[in-house]
Amino acid sequence: MSDEAGESAPRRGAERKSVLLRLDPAVHAALQRWAADDLRSVNAQIELLLRESLRDAGRAPSDAGPVPRRGRPPKDRED
Repeated sequence: MSDEAGESAPRRGAERKSVLLRLDPAVHAALQRWAADDLRSVNAQIELLLRESLRDAGRAPSDAGPVPRRGRPPKDRED
């Protein structure tokens, strides 16, 4: 995208990346139970854990966007 046309460049991390992940079935089952306890999807639980691990290790990227809100939009939103 060009700034000349009045468009700003997209924010880094704006697009979500798809990743194929192979897990031991027992590990997946444990993640699934944990995610259900926290009312999250397995995918959201894995992202949360990865972000926490990166932050704890001092390796969190400064330009990473926030975790996207999931679920229904608020009722007061007009679309």
